[in-house]
Amino acid sequence: MSRPIEARLARKMILPTGSVSLCPAEDADAEAFAALRVLAMRESLARIGRFDPQRARERFLSNFVPKLTRHILVNGSRAGVVVVKPDDDGLVLDHLYIDPHYQGRGVGAAVLAEVFAEVDRQGMALRVAALRGSDSNRFYIRHGFTLERQAEWDNYYVRPATG
Repeated sequence: MSRPIEARLARKMILPTGSVSLCPAEDADAEAFAALRVLAMRESLARIGRFDPQRARERFLSNFVPKLTRHILVNGSRAGVVVVKPDDDGLVLDHLYIDPHYQGRGVGAAVLAEVFAEVDRQGMALRVAALRGSDSNRFYIRHGFTLERQAEWDNYYVRPATG
């Protein structure tokens, strides 16, 4: 049986960054994260005529791995979700969704700083895909990713290994 996020906060908090912290996910968090993905992507997907809440939800749920997923908390409240997965060429920032109420406040930058520190300790490259036309493209470029290639719907970026 899952415990509410507030109860899990009593466990050791991971990766504090000011008022932004990351907390491990559990199986029971999947639906809440899928709903957050839909909320966070609605505007970008609608802008290109591809908003389908059921498809957005299912795409998250079909690849949900709790041990690779973390809550993004701001002052103890869920503000987003981040997922970093291994792949053949390093690591992939598979999901980084910030609740629109928390966007533009530095939450994503704080999360990326911690993810970069983890990736740098491992000496690995970090890749990410961003929906073409999404504001997230500027965000990733601003944080040091470079465009590797473009596809029909997505741009693919890399942040090379450092250290």
